[in-house]
Amino acid sequence: MNESSKIKEVHAPPSFAFHPYNILLLLSIVGLTAIFLSLSAAFVYNRVQNNLPPIRLPNIFILNTLILLGSSGTMWWAKKAYLADNTGAYKQALSATILLSLVFMTAQYFGWSQLFQQNIFINSNNSAAYLYLISGLHFLHVVAGLPFLGVFLWKAYQRMKEPVSVLVYFSDPEKRLRLRLLTVYWHFLDALWIYLALFFWINYLVQ
Repeated sequence: MNESSKIKEVHAPPSFAFHPYNILLLLSIVGLTAIFLSLSAAFVYNRVQNNLPPIRLPNIFILNTLILLGSSGTMWWAKKAYLADNTGAYKQALSATILLSLVFMTAQYFGWSQLFQQNIFINSNNSAAYLYLISGLHFLHVVAGLPFLGVFLWKAYQRMKEPVSVLVYFSDPEKRLRLRLLTVYWHFLDALWIYLALFFWINYLVQ
């Protein structure tokens, strides 16, 4: 066991289970899950009640799913690198996550553009309105996570310049907690997107 790992064990509290940040994240996830499930139910209800035609998602939505899965992988990599005190890998993993997030946002823009080309606009019908609302709301939550990723990366480059500062950075239990919470949030967004993609594809197939 290296010196950094020993310091982590000494300074880390026995459990973060009831930390305010944990509770806040849990409430946020529960709230977001309820919102998206409600919107999903409203989508189905409006489609059935108004006998609306199904909407086929552009294939780029599949690419978006793979991109988000990749970002989940890089966030896992960042957490693993942090616990292993691997400075280089930690910075690379955070950078890769930010890059993949930006690629996702760009691809999502093209996905909406392809819907426009099919003459499917937000005011076309209720199904289209819910599709844009749901995908747009998810998009905004990805955007909301980017500043936190940016702060982690900026602090890593600012403080990981010499052995002592690196040791202090990796030994900070509060920073480790925040990284874990951000990782959980990112995995949640990815799982939520997979659910939404499957939801819309199933609705298209069940005509």
